[in-house]
Amino acid sequence: MLRAFALALGQMSDPRVLRIGAKSLAAALLVFALLGPALLWGADRGLAAAGLDDTVVTGAGDLRTLLAAVGAALAAVLLWRIVALAVLQLFADEVVAAVEARHYPAAAAAARKLGWHEELGASLRGAGRALLFNLLAAPVALVLLVTGVGPVVVFTLVNAMLLGRELQDMVWLRHRSSAHAPAPLSGSERFLLGLIVALLLLVPFANFIAPFLGAAAAAHLIHRKERSAYVA
Repeated sequence: MLRAFALALGQMSDPRVLRIGAKSLAAALLVFALLGPALLWGADRGLAAAGLDDTVVTGAGDLRTLLAAVGAALAAVLLWRIVALAVLQLFADEVVAAVEARHYPAAAAAARKLGWHEELGASLRGAGRALLFNLLAAPVALVLLVTGVGPVVVFTLVNAMLLGRELQDMVWLRHRSSAHAPAPLSGSERFLLGLIVALLLLVPFANFIAPFLGAAAAAHLIHRKERSAYVA
């Protein structure tokens, strides 16, 4: 696992990966540029509906704006990993292809090219699962809010499981022989892969490259494991 991430980190300066990263980041920021006003408006309307308006509190409009801005910012932080992963999945084939072309040319030659509809479908399903499981985890996180770190631990563990599966599938979909082929990584390997990326998503600046690093590491992990099994 550590070797896979070390190899992935070494390729982050690859011009091909940098272009994919810039394209993905631009798409993610565009999504947030569209979501931002909607989040702000929704938070403002929610506070007004809850009774925080000028007929009840003097200057409530300014207070709502401040609270709505804080709420929208917190929502954006929570949504970043979902949006980043969804956007990455649209370009996942390119990230994995760059890794395979450099390190596993035989696998690259045998890979199946995913159509845009298949990549879009995988992206939407992944984002849907991430949103659903994060919403299901929210009540548990709220109960643990008094602990200070409880919500962070809950969301990190939930997203570790989700990320492990999504990162595996980014590579696996290009090479699996059938829809019923066994997954190349064990449950513990997927969880550890996802956990490392989920923790990186909590680190400022590192969270921008975490999805790409995870996709590259997944490619190394799966191909190195298959190579070892073949040699054995």
